[in-house]
Amino acid sequence: MTLSTPATKPATKPATKPATTPAQTTRIASYGIVLDGDQILLCRLSAAASSHVGRWTLPGGGLEFGEHPEVAMVREVLEETGFEVRPTSLLGIDSYTLERPEGAFQGIRVIYTTEVLGGTLRHEVVGTTDMCQWHPLAAVDNLEVVDLVTAALRMHAG
Repeated sequence: MTLSTPATKPATKPATKPATTPAQTTRIASYGIVLDGDQILLCRLSAAASSHVGRWTLPGGGLEFGEHPEVAMVREVLEETGFEVRPTSLLGIDSYTLERPEGAFQGIRVIYTTEVLGGTLRHEVVGTTDMCQWHPLAAVDNLEVVDLVTAALRMHAG
């Protein structure tokens, strides 16, 4: 008589819950530096931009999925200012990160120099800006601006 041993199942690890990784978000946005001689066009952030209300920024904003950064910049400048522009060159790319309670955030900002093709200055009615205005470049240091403006002007100065 031959005795056989019962087949054994391979050892299994006890089920474990996967480690939770904090959320990471990346936002890509395009902006235009719009100049007219010694003046720069800036837009004031509205209450929709909660933490920066009243500060001045460059016209521009986030890309829609699949949208080219140049196309996004042209669209956003028109929406916020009423001006039709074309990009004349890529001025630079600015990137920053923040740690927030809901997770890490990275902002990538593509900045173009522009040429105004037409349009009339107007204010965005519903959006993250509520007014756009020309400012002397020499007076920008006296304005409450977001760091994007400082970074763009530093790039523009070379």
